[in-house]
Amino acid sequence: MNEDYDLVVIGAGMAGVAAANKCGAAGWRVAIVDALPYGGTCALRGCDPKKILRRGAEIIDAARLMQGKGIDTGDLSINWADLMAHKRGFTDPVPDKMEKGLSGNGVETLHEAARFTGENMLEVDGTPYRSKRFLVAAGAMPRPLGFNGADLVIDSTDFLNLETLPDRILFIGGGFVSFEFAHIAARAGAKPIVVDRGARPLGGFDPDLVEMLIKRGSGIGVDLMRETEIVSVAEAEGAFKVEVKSDGETRTIETDLVVHGAGRVAALTDLDLEAAGVDYGDKGIVVAPHLQSTTNGAVYAAGDSADTDGMPLTPVAVIEGKVAASNMLKDTQTAPDYAGIPTAVFTVPEVARVGMLENEARDAGHDVDVRFTDTGGWYSNYRIGETSAAAKILADKSNGKILGAHLFGPEYGELINFFGLAIKLGLTAKQLKSMTAAYPSVGSDLGSLL
Repeated sequence: MNEDYDLVVIGAGMAGVAAANKCGAAGWRVAIVDALPYGGTCALRGCDPKKILRRGAEIIDAARLMQGKGIDTGDLSINWADLMAHKRGFTDPVPDKMEKGLSGNGVETLHEAARFTGENMLEVDGTPYRSKRFLVAAGAMPRPLGFNGADLVIDSTDFLNLETLPDRILFIGGGFVSFEFAHIAARAGAKPIVVDRGARPLGGFDPDLVEMLIKRGSGIGVDLMRETEIVSVAEAEGAFKVEVKSDGETRTIETDLVVHGAGRVAALTDLDLEAAGVDYGDKGIVVAPHLQSTTNGAVYAAGDSADTDGMPLTPVAVIEGKVAASNMLKDTQTAPDYAGIPTAVFTVPEVARVGMLENEARDAGHDVDVRFTDTGGWYSNYRIGETSAAAKILADKSNGKILGAHLFGPEYGELINFFGLAIKLGLTAKQLKSMTAAYPSVGSDLGSLL
C-alpha cells in the first residue's frame, strides 16, 4: 500500500486539475487519476474543439450574409479534414501540458480507472491508495438511451473526431449539443435534423429568442421535429433507418449518422461510491453547500460530479474545484458563489443568458420591467448583413437592478458578460448604462438595450 496522501483527485478535467494544482502548490501530497487523457471534456471533447469547428461555420455564414453587399462567395466551402486538423492542433498538446503543469506543483499523475474500496481507500489498476481526503471531479457521460439500436448512435466525442462529414445527420435531443453541431454541419454542407421529444427545445433559454434561433436555423437547413420520440435505430445498407413517433403516428427517417444530444449524467457508476459510503444520484454526489459529501466527510465533489445549484458549465466546475480545495486546505465551509454566471449556445448566431428567465423572476416575487428589443436592424448587425437578433433585459422596477439578460445575435456571447458582472455586483440598469463603450462596437449597443 502506498503511503497516505493528503488528497487524491479523481478526474483530470478543469475542476480536478484546478484543485490538485492548488493543493499541490500548498505543499500537500496530492495524486490525480484519470483513465482518459488529461484535460477533461471542455478542452478535449467539448467547449474548445467545438468552437474551433464553429469558426468554419462562422466564416461561411458571414460570407453568405454579405453576398450582394461586396462579397462574392464563389466556391467558398468548409474543408472538413483541414478544419479537423486545425482542431487537433489545439487538442493534441493539451494532455501533456496539463500533466507537466501538475507535476510542476508536485502532483503525482496516475492513468488508470479508479474505484473506492473503503471510506479512505481507493484502488487504481490493482494498487491501493489511502488518503485523508478525496475530490471527485469525474465529469459527465451521455445519458443512457432506452430504445432499440441505441448502440448505433455516436456521442459528441465521436462527432468531434469525424474524419468526414456525412450528408445527412440526425441529432437526438433539443439541447446544446444538437443545436451547436447542427449549425456547424449545415454550414459544412450537411442536412441536419434535430429530433426533440419536448415542445420547447433549449428549455433553459428565453423562449422568444429560442424561436428566433429556430427560424434562423431553418433558413440555413436545420430541420427541427418537436414532440417526437425515437422508437428505434437500425442499420440499412450503409445508412440508418430511424423510426420516430409523433402525434401517435410512426414514420421512418433515413440518415447517414445518428448523434446523441439528449443530455448527460454524472459519470459515477464505475467508482464504487457505495464502498465509501457516499450518497449520489444522476445529478452527482449529494453534497453540503461547501461541496463536502453529506455521508462521508473525507469526500468532496465538484463540477458534474456534484449535485449543486451550479449550472453544468466549465467555469462553474473550476469555481467549485477551487472552492473545494480552499475548504480542504483551510478547514472552512465556504459555499461557491453562482451569481452572474452567463451561459451561451454557440449556434450561429448564438443565444445567451444570465440571471433569471422572465417566469422565474415573476415567480420569485419581483415586479419585473421587461425590455425587449429587436436589434436586427441596428448598425452593429446591419454592418455584417445580419437581420435576426434581439435582446430581452429584465430589471426590478422597485430598485432598477438587473435580474436577467437574454440575448440572441452575433457577438452577443461577449456582450452577455457585461450583464453577468452587473448581476454579480448588484448594479442597476442606470449604473450599467453609465458605461461609455468604444464606438462603433457591439458593446456600445448595451446602453440602448437598457
